[in-house]
Amino acid sequence: MSKRVASGIVPVIRIDRNAAVPLHRQIYDAVRMAISEGRLRPGQHIPSSRLLAKELEVSRLPVLNAYAQLLAEGYLTAQIGSGTAVSGQLPDRFTSTAPVQKNGGASAREGSRKVAQRTATLPSYRMMPWTRNWGAFGVGQVAADSFPLQTWSNIVARRSKNMSVRSFGYGDQMGYLPLRQSIAAYLRTARSVSCDADQILIASGSQQALEISAQVLVDPGDPVWIEEPGYRFSREVFALAGSRLVAVPVDDQGLNVSAGIKMCRRARVAIVTPSHQFPLGVTMSASRRLQLLQWAQQNGSWIIEDDYDSEYRYESSPISSLQGLDNNERVIYIGTFSKVLFPSLRIGYIVVPRDLLGHFVATRRATDLGSPTLTQEVLAEFIGEGHFERHIRRMRLLYKERRSMLVESLRTSLDAACEVIGAEAGLHLTLTLPGLESDYDIALRAASQNLWVWPLSTAYSGGAARNGLILGFGSTQTADIPAAVRKLRGILLNAGSSGA
Repeated sequence: MSKRVASGIVPVIRIDRNAAVPLHRQIYDAVRMAISEGRLRPGQHIPSSRLLAKELEVSRLPVLNAYAQLLAEGYLTAQIGSGTAVSGQLPDRFTSTAPVQKNGGASAREGSRKVAQRTATLPSYRMMPWTRNWGAFGVGQVAADSFPLQTWSNIVARRSKNMSVRSFGYGDQMGYLPLRQSIAAYLRTARSVSCDADQILIASGSQQALEISAQVLVDPGDPVWIEEPGYRFSREVFALAGSRLVAVPVDDQGLNVSAGIKMCRRARVAIVTPSHQFPLGVTMSASRRLQLLQWAQQNGSWIIEDDYDSEYRYESSPISSLQGLDNNERVIYIGTFSKVLFPSLRIGYIVVPRDLLGHFVATRRATDLGSPTLTQEVLAEFIGEGHFERHIRRMRLLYKERRSMLVESLRTSLDAACEVIGAEAGLHLTLTLPGLESDYDIALRAASQNLWVWPLSTAYSGGAARNGLILGFGSTQTADIPAAVRKLRGILLNAGSSGA
């Protein structure tokens, strides 16, 4: 079997046949400029002389002459069977990707590069080490090795081979109807959600669901209750919408509604995780739920229920949704398949009160024309054939085993001063660290040893943050957990913890 030679992307080359500069020199200058400006990177393949000549509509000779000069000067390298590529031995100044500064440099550009004020309030993008890798204690990670991949692949292959003409289009912006019907049936039965398929709006994960909700429900300056501590990305979504965030404390009964009323009775929206609070893991009590619903009804406010991993409870049956208690349609219910299947699926959903449906669909249409139809078709068939329910049952047993091993290992290895909280449900628990140095620094040290704990303090929006670590257990094999905990114990001892 003959080896296929890599063919590079054709760079932008402008040919002027009326210029005094010969064609081969124009091609040489254009390729050399693309390399020096970083548009062609070291190791990147360039098109064959035959292909480039065809694209430029010139004879092959000037292209060959240009390539020969670039090869002679060391800008390109050529190897039989591998094609021609940009040399990896060029000085940094020829491969820098930094923008060229003109007319006074960065300071001269500041005035012309202003951004909206609300985006300036967001923290600068910085991927932290504990979010980069898969493994012990990674938060939000699932047991990928236990996913029924062959079953899923079979459905993907079957749907791909039998795609209808309609599958090639944008599809219904509410989402694929059979999928919405399956979700509605599941939610009514398993989560006590009051809904029909025509209230389900498919979104690209819970993050987009939050974004659409923010666009519909709040105007700039509107106060919004957020949980303290809480989910960072919901804070950022509503900050981007221009909301005034009101950090309402969470205790062992969930969001403290009375405290929220004292802080800001007329909040436009309250964002809650009542079934399994993130990150503390507490369940909102019945009295708090009823108090929150009463507050929303009396003030004409909205509640966003983020039900991100409620399928997994280990000490009791799953807790019914807050939305199922709502008789006045003040709750927008958001769910996702990220924790029950896998995060990269990027399918979530919103159960929308009927009088808001038109606003939600219009907003979705303005920002995104819909989720991929083929993926929705595959998921609908996966649910319809019973694979989804069976997978949840298997994962509930597996995660319970991993959770129990983690709790046992933590209590065996660490002093009682390090309290384990929120272990009754979900795919993570929280370990408090009284009297310890910065949990942020500990998380950095842990990452250097391939432990991907999250610092609890980053879940707070205010200054009075608790020190602690958020530990996921979904992607860690049961047998590997004790050794990982011992490694964590060593890190805590070296940090000078009096509780380890």
